[in-house]
Amino acid sequence: MKFEDIYRFFQAPPPFYLNKELAVCYVLAVLIRGDSYGTELIQLLENESNAYRLSDTVLYSALKFLEEEGIIVGYWKKVEGRGRPRRMYQIQDDAQQHAQELSHLWQEYVQRSNTTPQSSELAHS
Repeated sequence: MKFEDIYRFFQAPPPFYLNKELAVCYVLAVLIRGDSYGTELIQLLENESNAYRLSDTVLYSALKFLEEEGIIVGYWKKVEGRGRPRRMYQIQDDAQQHAQELSHLWQEYVQRSNTTPQSSELAHS
């Protein structure tokens, strides 16, 4: 390691990978805007934020949790421009309030992260 490596790290820090708790809130924030599928959820996060990433493993764990809790439901749909049908996800009608609350947690988290310096814990997670 050299000092220039340290400066480079802080000029362009590596992305932070979401844990399951953040992933659940992020997924709901997207699904409130409309139905989506796994790969699209990952791509949206990368396109909307350079600071965050989401692994397949954490995403599908979060989706499974939300399905088991009755917050979302999955269904198969042929997506235009895609070869095979995709497993789409949508928020259950009776879970909208709960989804809004968790989505708000994600939005607050992102705002705090953008306005306060990252702690060393977050930078190295």
